[in-house]
Amino acid sequence: MVVEMLSESSWAGAFSMALAAIVLTAALAFLSFGAAAQERQLPNSRAELQLSYAPVVKRVAPAVVNVYTKRVVQERAGSPLFNDPFFQQFFGNRFSFGVPRERVQQSLGSGVIVDPSGLIVTNHHVIKGGQQFTVALADRREFDAQLVLADERTDLAVLKIDVGRQKLPHLSFKDSDTIEVGDLVLAIGNPFGVGQTVTSGIVSALARTHIGVSDYQFFIQTDAAINPGNSGGALVTMDGGLVGINSAIYSQSGGSIGIGFAIPSNMVESVVASARDGGHVKRPWFGAQLQAVDNDLAQSLGLDRPGGGIVREIHPGGPADRAGLRVGDVIRTIDGFDVEDPQAVRYRMATKGVGGQARIGYLRDGAAREARVALIAPPEEPAAEETEITGRNPFAGATVANLSPAIADRLGLDTMAARGVVVTHVGIGTPAGRMQMQRGDIIVEVAGTRIATVRDLVRVTSATRPQWEFSIKRGERTFQATVGG
Repeated sequence: MVVEMLSESSWAGAFSMALAAIVLTAALAFLSFGAAAQERQLPNSRAELQLSYAPVVKRVAPAVVNVYTKRVVQERAGSPLFNDPFFQQFFGNRFSFGVPRERVQQSLGSGVIVDPSGLIVTNHHVIKGGQQFTVALADRREFDAQLVLADERTDLAVLKIDVGRQKLPHLSFKDSDTIEVGDLVLAIGNPFGVGQTVTSGIVSALARTHIGVSDYQFFIQTDAAINPGNSGGALVTMDGGLVGINSAIYSQSGGSIGIGFAIPSNMVESVVASARDGGHVKRPWFGAQLQAVDNDLAQSLGLDRPGGGIVREIHPGGPADRAGLRVGDVIRTIDGFDVEDPQAVRYRMATKGVGGQARIGYLRDGAAREARVALIAPPEEPAAEETEITGRNPFAGATVANLSPAIADRLGLDTMAARGVVVTHVGIGTPAGRMQMQRGDIIVEVAGTRIATVRDLVRVTSATRPQWEFSIKRGERTFQATVGG
């Protein structure tokens, strides 16, 4: 190391230059901090602590509405004991008596106007089973609403009200990938039917999965109070952007304990786009079955950390297959976004929509690779051939179809299990209904015959038999039953 001694004058000049450099660096750092602070900053004074959310609320609250759902149900007079589900499990409806009477059931939720022409998004569970829908605006005007789209898999629904040429206040979607943990948010809805209510909080977590309220489990968690009736309401940021639709809470009492979940706006926007485009949700088909990579699996594979999804099965000729993915590949990113589990993969694919490609970052034998997967809709191969079963058999009243990736996606089933015959509808009061068959049941075998197609089932059930033996797969379980003919 060489040490250079400076004279007093040269040292003074060097000191002046160094001091100027320090001042310049500090000034640049301050300007950089100031630019960042304009986006996110803590309060610096008592005056800033007294700032109000009122300007944001005045701008966004008029676009949040109440959604009333009505449906007519029939019930028979009798002891309340006979209506108890535990009692009916053993005795059915044999002790019901009296003349059936109609009763109107009504439920209440919230919604958000996302288009000035009157397009409103809410939760599917708010409108489920409804026959009539009424929307009450923030100014107390009420309109009959038409159901445009109901998507149980995302727990979202889209309604439409007719306001003529009038332009309604509405909220614009904000990219949910731009928010961060700690950002301030407001939740607006109608909790417990008390009227429009605003609560404040922060984004507590992102990409929450395993919540169990929809097939696409990927939520924004917030500590803003969300209570029954808030479902379908708005989660907004401080610039008034719609960043989520409030959907669920974690609670042991039924009230808010500061753990609420909202469906990210990117998912909501894709469903609303489908509503505008004919009312049918179109989701890309990946064509692969994934398994979560936990710590043990990560160690066995020699990975640096758990996370992502390992490919366990690939549909021959599907998008993943054509992109060159193989069994054993570990998917880590989609379009540059980290994916921590298969649910995150499904979410990222679903929000892409049909058309174009997705960049898949994955590991194979420890080496990082990238593939481009085509975003196509699941094919209906073989043809559905939906048919209602008739005759004297336990399947009468059930509508069945040949299982394909398209049908499996429609029913919320695993598209990799797209083989066989599946129940798509069960008529109330029919033999199939009394047998408690359900939408999504896969008919495996009937009277000793393996059921591979709808035609197989029609042929077998057209015969008369003293008794029927059959097997049905529901989820991961297979049930066998024997009933009289």
